[in-house]
Amino acid sequence: MASAVLKGWEDCDKTDTLFILVCTVFCWTIVPTVGIAYGGYAWRRNGMHAAMPAVLTIATCSIQWFIVGYTLAYGEGGWFFGDFKYLFHRGVLSEPVGTIPAILFSEFQLVFEATVCAIAVGGICERGRLWPIVAFIFLWSTLIYCPLAHMVWGGGFLGEDLGVLDFAGGTPVHVCSGATATALSIYLSYPLFCSRKSDVRTPTHIRLHRPGNSFYQLLAMIIIWGSWLAFDAGTTLTLSFQSVMALCVTNLCASAGALTWACMAFFETGRWSIDATFMGAISGLVMITPAAGFIDMPTAFFFGIFGALLCRQALRIKFTEFAKNWRLVDNGDTFATHCVGGIAATIATGLFAQKEVAAYGGVEIVGGVFFDGNIRQLGIQVVEVLVGFTWSFFGSYAIIALIDCVPGMEVLALDKHISAGLDLNETEESLCGLEYPDEVDYSPTAKGAVALD
Repeated sequence: MASAVLKGWEDCDKTDTLFILVCTVFCWTIVPTVGIAYGGYAWRRNGMHAAMPAVLTIATCSIQWFIVGYTLAYGEGGWFFGDFKYLFHRGVLSEPVGTIPAILFSEFQLVFEATVCAIAVGGICERGRLWPIVAFIFLWSTLIYCPLAHMVWGGGFLGEDLGVLDFAGGTPVHVCSGATATALSIYLSYPLFCSRKSDVRTPTHIRLHRPGNSFYQLLAMIIIWGSWLAFDAGTTLTLSFQSVMALCVTNLCASAGALTWACMAFFETGRWSIDATFMGAISGLVMITPAAGFIDMPTAFFFGIFGALLCRQALRIKFTEFAKNWRLVDNGDTFATHCVGGIAATIATGLFAQKEVAAYGGVEIVGGVFFDGNIRQLGIQVVEVLVGFTWSFFGSYAIIALIDCVPGMEVLALDKHISAGLDLNETEESLCGLEYPDEVDYSPTAKGAVALD
């Protein structure tokens, strides 16, 4: 057995392996940092509650991926999911996937799943209970993300048969996470089972507020922006010129988005905003994700500008009376950026993909509409979006409703806990320097006076 493992290791390319190993480590930081970002967005009394789901995601997704996630996503199989060949990671060791060990390929793809899940569970921010979300993460990863990843990347019908162009996850990452967060938010506004309106629970809209801690937004922007360069560059799974291009177009697109959004906010208010800059960078990263290996630098620049303009307009929805009256809550801005932006990015990839750029990594594609005259690709991309959104939204809604059926697993927090701040009731600590009621009169000495011997 050991000799077979070592033989597989010898067949792997050590440079590519080191490259993906480093990318995996950098990308891992995205997952908890998404929680930090949500903690910065949230009301200061909900900071830790908003951050905690991302931490729970790391542990839960890692276990789920080991047990069944990897085989469902990348096992051999049919149109919608893989077989159970790799259940409990049987045989997933050094056998090369491309030029890297299978176990490293699995770990890199695990980071994708955990990232999507961390973004998606932001839909419960400031209203949902944490205990039910652990079950949701496991079930959602198994029933929603893994089949969708298989459909696009693992040999399923969208990638293998239809021929979608989705480099690093326009639909499996952004449309999926945005649709899931939206489904969670809508369910919390209109619960069907144990969380229905009662003497202690009132499904309602959440008042808008400023970000609770802008430093956490700054910190999250720095880490996510930098790590997303590795996210896109590593998707090539080899160290090639396509990897270099993917990194460069990702940074340019994020920069164009950040500056566009920041300038729009400045012209409206006369002040510079880290919140606006962060949102612009995220919109740029969303726009470039499915196209990073297929477009050139000028196209990436305009992708970033367009993404910021589009997502900023989508963000305005939550400020309307319509949103208030219909209890539409998007406190993590997930619908406006990941869902709307992901849909636009996936379709735009079909319009602007270039087979010449893809060839930098030895990849052959038919190309997109404008540069290669492949009009059919536009329809293919639209089908991917429709399948991805429908699968993610309705599947996620069904899962959270199923969990809410179980007594003790009510997904909506109590009214008094929401009003007081969920850090006081759902978590042991606070992220934003919250003063706890039992420590208002705290003194380091029992009698409240400092005594020196």
